[in-house]
This record gives sequence, C-alpha cells and structure tokens, in this order.
Amino acid sequence: MPRHTEKKKHHPRILFVLKLRHTSCGTNQHEIKSSGLLNSAMFVKDMLVENHYEAKLVQVVDNNSIDKEVTLYKPDVVIIEALWVVPEKFDVLEALHPDVKWVIRIHSEVPFLSNEGIAIDWINRYLQYPNVFISLNSYKTYMDFIHYVNTVDQCGSLTEKVLFMPNYYPVKKRGVHRSIDLTPGKTLNIGCFGAVRPMKNHLIQAFAAVKFAEERSMKCRFHINAGRVERGDEVLKNLRNFFVAFNGRHELVEHDWLDREEFLSLVRTMDFGLQVSMSETFNIVAADFVSEGVPIIGSTEIDWLPEFYCAQPTDVTDIVKTIDRVIKYERYFGWMDKARKALKQYSKLSEKEWLDNL
Repeated sequence: MPRHTEKKKHHPRILFVLKLRHTSCGTNQHEIKSSGLLNSAMFVKDMLVENHYEAKLVQVVDNNSIDKEVTLYKPDVVIIEALWVVPEKFDVLEALHPDVKWVIRIHSEVPFLSNEGIAIDWINRYLQYPNVFISLNSYKTYMDFIHYVNTVDQCGSLTEKVLFMPNYYPVKKRGVHRSIDLTPGKTLNIGCFGAVRPMKNHLIQAFAAVKFAEERSMKCRFHINAGRVERGDEVLKNLRNFFVAFNGRHELVEHDWLDREEFLSLVRTMDFGLQVSMSETFNIVAADFVSEGVPIIGSTEIDWLPEFYCAQPTDVTDIVKTIDRVIKYERYFGWMDKARKALKQYSKLSEKEWLDNL
C-alpha cells in the first residue's frame, strides 16, 4: 500500500520593519544601535528562525523605504514595530503588494498611548485597510482594544484585525548567585535604566533609593540612561537637582545609551535594579536584570513579574519596604529564583502564542 505522508505546513515568511532612530547628545545625533524596541523585535525574530521560519529584521529611514525592503525580501507578513508609518502610506503599499499582510505592533499600554496625539486616529485608520492589522504586546491592552473595536463596529468584523503578539525573551542560564553587601559606609549601585520619560517614574524611585541607603548609613549611586530622553527633559532636570543637593553624599550616575552587550555588563555591576514604572507592557530592562541574576524591584505593570517583587509606583515607603523584602529573599532564598522561573514561563507561553497565530 502507498505510504501516506502528512503535507508539510507552510510557514509564512516574516519581515520585521523598524524605523532607524537617533538620539541627541549636544548638537550631535547618533544612531541608536540598541533599544528596547529593537531588542524586542530581534528576540522574536530569532525565536521564529529557531522554529524554522524564514524571518528577517530591517531598519529603515522612513515610510518611503518600506517598499524597497518588501520587494527585495518578498515576505508574506510584514510586522511594523510601533506607530510611525502614516496610515495613508498603505494606499501605496497595499497596491504594490496585494498579497502581503501588514501588522502594526504596538508596544504601549493605554496610559502611554494617551500621550501620543496620533495614536487612536492612526489605529482607527489602519483598521480600514483590508490587509492591515494591529497587534498589542500586552494582553490587558489587547482586551481593551477588542472591546473598543467591537463597540465601534457593532457587526464585529474588525475583531479579527486585532491581534495579541506578546514579547519573547531568551532567558540565560542562571549565573553565580551573589549577596548584596549592606555594611554601613559601603556604596550601593542602583540601576534605574531605560529611556527617561514621565511614565518611567525615575524621580520617586530616586527618593526611595536614597531613603533605603540612608536607613543603612550607606551611599547611593543612582544609575540612569541619560543618553535617551523622551519628553523627559523636566524629569532629568529634577533628577540632577535632587542629587546636587546631597553634595556628593549620594550621586546620580548618567550613562550613554549602550549597545546590548555593554548594557548587560553594566547591569551585572549593579546591586539591584528599580523599574517601578507607572505604565509598562513588558519591560526588557527588568528581564535583563532577572536574566543576569541581579535583584529587580518593579511594579504590577510588569505583568510577568511576581507580585512579591512589585511596589506601589507612587509610594516611596512601599518601594523601600519592597527593596528590603526582595534583598532579604535573594540573600536567603535566591536559589528558588522565582522571578527567573516566571520570566521563562512567560516566554514559553509567548512562543506558543506566536507559533499558533502565524
């Protein structure tokens, strides 16, 4: 009898497209060679390749460069990372590439989107194009938009155009566990990294970091990325003035925007990290601290982080209590590695979500 073979499933060819971004330093502009957005897309792209998909990531100068990359690579699906392509560009792109599915992948919760004046208008307009979809990397925001489009379109035809495409993070094997030295007179290096912007909540975390250090007669060195300020000029100015007042007793340490390996090396020099943000969808910085084996304190906005590690973003006392709790846990029970296990589980479920959807 003839042997029946299962037909091989066709994997769509995926192209990730990001806008090439710059950061200012004085009068000079530099290309950002590493960012949360770029890392997020790269992690997913690499995961798909490991699962035998053809996938590529490109960075382009503007809307007008997309057609060239799509023509060269001939993808089935183009994932455009973040809101930067003007909706009317799809009049041209859909005509040139009628078989391509376009996905605008949004990396923000509603509170952050509310500060983007074009966000809702562009999302509404994207959904009017036959082959253009929007996706959210936060399940909470995905459900918010499902409800929104269902309310706008009573027929429900837009629901299938809203997708959930979460972050994926390749967690490293656990390194050597180390305890924090809390000897009075010593220095604490505390990393509060990421783009400086209001929702990142830097200033209140600086208050908490200094209070934690003062209660232990220690010096606080509060590390930030000052090389990338997004609507955060006022935040950075306040941070600088906050630490100037201490006359060197506590310090603000400003780092340029680093490439990924340099950044991970910096993370490994920290005693602990703070990411007690007011709005997050994933937070790669927190994942970097967990992956590198450095304690992290976040907020419940980081939905993969166990609540044990989370503090109230507007409460200095609660942040200080949470730092103390996490450090004691890491000292005596760090071998249990709850945060790493939670991140690995999240990434495992994210991988399944991507593979099922594609």
